[in-house]
Amino acid sequence: MGLKEDFEEHAELAKTLPESTSNENKLILYGLYKQATVGNVDTSRPGIFNMRDRAKWDAWKAVEGKSKDEAMNDYITKVKQLKEEAASA
Repeated sequence: MGLKEDFEEHAELAKTLPESTSNENKLILYGLYKQATVGNVDTSRPGIFNMRDRAKWDAWKAVEGKSKDEAMNDYITKVKQLKEEAASA
């Protein structure tokens, strides 16, 4: 299985993570997903009153510069880690 297929499979798996997954972990996944699928941030930072979108933008900005392949690998690793944690909880 190629990296892209593996990434897409884990993106589907991520949708089944438990509700108890922390916002911090969700933001990490969001940032890696955007970096893997879009590349570097291509929008301006949302305003101070838009906290949710601002946090998402910051998470994406935090992984800026990673190659798409590197971001895909990191995303897959993070999903696996979160699934293992959920299974042992």
